[in-house]
Amino acid sequence: MTPEDQEETQPLLRPPGGSAPRGRRVFLAAFAAALGPLSFGFVLGYSSPAIPSLRRAAPPAPHLDEDAASWFGAIVTLGAAAGGVLGGWLVDHAGRKLSLLLCAVPFVAGFAVIIAAQNLWMLLGGRLLTGLACGIASLVAPVYISEIAYPEVRGLLGSCVQLMVVTGILLAYLAGWVLEWGWLALLGCVPPCFMLLVMCFMPETPRFLLSQHKRQEAMAAMQFLWGSAQGWEEPPVEAEHQGFHVAQLRRPGVYKPFLIGISLMAFQQLSGVNAVMFYAETIFEEAKFKDSSLASVIVGLIQVLFTATAALIMDRAGRRLLLTLSGVVMVFSTSAFGTYFKLTEGGPNNSSHVALLGLVSMEPTDTNVGLAWLAVGSMCLFIAGDTQALWCLLAGLCLLHLRCPFHSGLCP
Repeated sequence: MTPEDQEETQPLLRPPGGSAPRGRRVFLAAFAAALGPLSFGFVLGYSSPAIPSLRRAAPPAPHLDEDAASWFGAIVTLGAAAGGVLGGWLVDHAGRKLSLLLCAVPFVAGFAVIIAAQNLWMLLGGRLLTGLACGIASLVAPVYISEIAYPEVRGLLGSCVQLMVVTGILLAYLAGWVLEWGWLALLGCVPPCFMLLVMCFMPETPRFLLSQHKRQEAMAAMQFLWGSAQGWEEPPVEAEHQGFHVAQLRRPGVYKPFLIGISLMAFQQLSGVNAVMFYAETIFEEAKFKDSSLASVIVGLIQVLFTATAALIMDRAGRRLLLTLSGVVMVFSTSAFGTYFKLTEGGPNNSSHVALLGLVSMEPTDTNVGLAWLAVGSMCLFIAGDTQALWCLLAGLCLLHLRCPFHSGLCP
């Protein structure tokens, strides 16, 4: 490693002699920031139970036909795309804490518009606003958590982001089992409001404060988060002004992980996992389940379970093995689900009256009950495989993030 490389990899904040802080308020701050991904997950899962509820709703509540239901689920991605761009600007100019506080506004405003909706356009506008908040939160929350965490707990706290997203999806599915669309939207206002309240008492990240030449505030933030601000060293001033240049993409150490990361992101999104999350209950209704809400909850539980499992075994099993395994599982599961639809279509006695709990009954049941479990099992395998792929993707992007020279000088 050259002297220049050594200078590039100097962290923004580092303890002398390898000493480690012992503050516990960092966990409270990380929890407050993780309420953003929890709200993000709730927005993703909201459309699944809300669409059937809106189809059942009586006037004056708005009614969704098939085309409107498709837009109701998908339009959140347009807002998220815009939120990602806006969040990138906010995180550097307004700071990490203020960006999290600001993203609570479109979360609450979007759900409020949905609650008050009198027509389709208000529903779509509310979803667009919540999507905008999702894009900001998905970018800012991981940055805030990584910058407030000291190395000994950074991996643990970083794993909470994706876990909170899938927990939010599961919460939406569970609540949608008993709540109608309006009350479910009201429940969606709770996590961002709580985040807004708690984040008011949390500090800005020391890294951002130092980059703004606010050393005293940075020391106070470290004292609050880590219990001590003594002995922590700062990098050379030049490290604060490193930036990305297109010419750096000519370096194999930059463009190779960059292309790999972009490809993984594209294939993971094209796998269709978002469609399953947005329309899980509708998919199971089209599959003619008696209790599509229960099927959706089972899928959500599997997602949370395998997200936690993937986080625990990723370092031991390896990213490449998990990516390969998850790809095989997802191919098998989608093929099985397609086979289920083919076997049940057009049949007069298909699984339209099949309950998922039918197998535990002592009464004779239709043979299509087994096909019903084939459908649920295949969707669970699909979600489990995609969860493993997503964790490996995040790990790969973190590796890219750490290897890029324009980042390494500013990473704690």
